[in-house]
Amino acid sequence: MAAEIVNPRNDSGTEGAPGEPFDPVFALHRGGKMAVQATVPVRDKDDLSLAYTPGVAKVCTAIAEQPELVNDYTWKSNVVAVVTDGTAVLGLGDIGPEASLPVMEGKAILFKNFGGVDAVPIALATTDTDEIVETVVRLAPSFGGVNLEDISAPRCFEIERRLQERLDIPVFHDDQHGTAIVTLAALRNAAKLTGRTLGELRGVISGAGAAGVAIAKFLLEAGLGDVAVADRKGIVSRDREDLTDVKREIAELTNKAGLTGSLESALAGADVFIGVSGGTVPEAAVASMAPNAFVFAMANPNPEVHPDVAHKYAAVVATGRSDYPNQINNVLAFPGIFAGALQVRASRITEGMKIAAANAIADVVGDQLSADCVIPSPFDERVAPAVAAAVAAAARAEGVARR
Repeated sequence: MAAEIVNPRNDSGTEGAPGEPFDPVFALHRGGKMAVQATVPVRDKDDLSLAYTPGVAKVCTAIAEQPELVNDYTWKSNVVAVVTDGTAVLGLGDIGPEASLPVMEGKAILFKNFGGVDAVPIALATTDTDEIVETVVRLAPSFGGVNLEDISAPRCFEIERRLQERLDIPVFHDDQHGTAIVTLAALRNAAKLTGRTLGELRGVISGAGAAGVAIAKFLLEAGLGDVAVADRKGIVSRDREDLTDVKREIAELTNKAGLTGSLESALAGADVFIGVSGGTVPEAAVASMAPNAFVFAMANPNPEVHPDVAHKYAAVVATGRSDYPNQINNVLAFPGIFAGALQVRASRITEGMKIAAANAIADVVGDQLSADCVIPSPFDERVAPAVAAAVAAAARAEGVARR
């Protein structure tokens, strides 16, 4: 039997399912959330001759002779492609390219509203790694950067790596690196609040997908003492024979303590829990963590550890939700990161640029640091400019800036 198709118009002709009251979500999304807007007037034939033919031919010829001028005389240097195949959309999973568009539009308006960066949603009707890479490479001349979004693991790792190798513009998979950057910022401040350094901390990450793998690598790069990563079958360790190539790499990099077995057993004595997987962690496992522990339970809408439970045992609690303090939200990172990278026309986004972004986010908290404020609000207007400046400076220091 075919599934019933529900028209979002309700019986009264307003937005909402039939028989249901008005739904502001459908009302807001009708017609899409973004549009292209001209930055120059076209009021008469003189304007037309400058904006289009014959005047535009001069600019085209100049760019043909000096290709780098495309950054000065088109929008390329301030526009990002937001690319997805619709296979890992929010908490919805593989819903396809069309259904992913509302999320990609949302991402694009966040780029604009928070970072002043134009962005174009591009949903691809393929899940083949080779086809995605080739398509993005062919689209790249129109863009100053590429933000990969909601592409499932493990393909997302290879897609990003191959695009970084072939393109000379920033390629950034936000599900990996944005989450890792904001997590590091919160962790730095949590450690500072409790008088510890990152090197003194042992962490456990629930989830070995895009975010979990990236967070583990990034925290170790930043100096975390040790971290173990758990998937559905338990701790990712060298003795397991069922690991993918990505998980095998993680097994080599993490878990200095040589832990095996379940996530719950690994939490005994741990200083940090980071959840990016969903599921539920038993209260007893949280209670077994070290004194002054940190619980960053970021699954949405249901955190792996409910904040009320986490607060019984942890010194600092963070979630991915906006209705609790300390929201780990990627919007703190990606608008400023791309704004800074595009400002200096960076050829790529380096580890140093990502660490600079995390430090900038953490520093915005300043004197407001407390257990309920280890990370700024996504609406703190200081964040994106601070991140952009730090990323631009790091790009210049690392030799990837081109102006």
